Amino acid sequence: MWLYAILIIGLFVIPTIWGGSTGKQIDFQTFSNTMLKAHDVDHITAYKEGDLVKADVYIKKDSLSKPKYADVNKQQRSFAMSNDGPQYYFTDASYESLKQSLTAAEKDLPDAEKTPIKYEQGKENLLSNWLVQCIIMAVLLVGVWLFIMRRMSGGAGGGPGGQIFNIGKSKATLFDKEAQVTVTFNDVAGLEEAKQEVMEIVDFLKNPKKYTNLGGKIPKGALLVGSPGTGKTLLAKAVAGEAHVPFFSLSGSDFVEMFVGVGASRVRDLFKQAKDKAPCIIFIDEIDAIGRARGKNNIVGGNDERENTLNQLLVEMDGFGTDSGIIILAATNRPDVLDSALLRPGRFDRQISID
Repeated sequence: MWLYAILIIGLFVIPTIWGGSTGKQIDFQTFSNTMLKAHDVDHITAYKEGDLVKADVYIKKDSLSKPKYADVNKQQRSFAMSNDGPQYYFTDASYESLKQSLTAAEKDLPDAEKTPIKYEQGKENLLSNWLVQCIIMAVLLVGVWLFIMRRMSGGAGGGPGGQIFNIGKSKATLFDKEAQVTVTFNDVAGLEEAKQEVMEIVDFLKNPKKYTNLGGKIPKGALLVGSPGTGKTLLAKAVAGEAHVPFFSLSGSDFVEMFVGVGASRVRDLFKQAKDKAPCIIFIDEIDAIGRARGKNNIVGGNDERENTLNQLLVEMDGFGTDSGIIILAATNRPDVLDSALLRPGRFDRQISID
């Protein structure tokens, strides 16, 4: 909203600052009666502006202290302008008409006391043209908008506001050769039964052809179920560390956003990255944030972004090929609230209890 305020203010300020004449507009009659006859005019500069001739009036410095010029002095102080002038201006149809008007107004004065006038044939103030002013303001507005968008996007190198342009991108953290997962099963104390159950996943990731050549079905995913603090995330890291494959880690809440369609877009982007890095592991912590059973506590007529995200996740888990080498690990401490479609065979094939 404040951008529009800048635009409106600029439309009034730019003509004042760049308009060539910073003076106050008057008519010739006022000029003649209050300034010319009082011998307050130092000189006049006339030049062509569009179809008219513009005459800038410069008042003598010692005359500016008169009360009748208080308004123009106040205006120039408000805009931090010099009082060198011009203080006023008026327009006429042509140079010849202006000359005739001045001659008639000063016909009784001797030549030595007549007001000097300078005709500048080549001077034309383009910035006073309304169309030019609009173009300048449009360029300034676009420049301000691009600057703000660049700031919000964190510049070329990204930053805190980079998600403005990448809001539909996955927030998953990738651990690969550059940022390896160093956790192994030796770092996980206890959980022997859980380790044994995930060993097959590790073996598949190390030797996928061993299973595919024999016609074996590749596991789609495993759900780690346990109370908070039992080591679900640590066990998932150990699986990635033992298998030496890329490991995508994120939370279920990372998919949730206030904008409609963002969650589904992030799911698509996550699986696209995973396919490029396959074989790999996707670990979704606290999956109940998006995996709750559908159809409960819905607002009539409302758009449930969480359900859209879950629908996209279900599609992606069924969509990739059986030999793509992507395994999904998820962790939750509330398996009872998960949607039944997540727990059916072909998605989370196994539930590994950790306690």
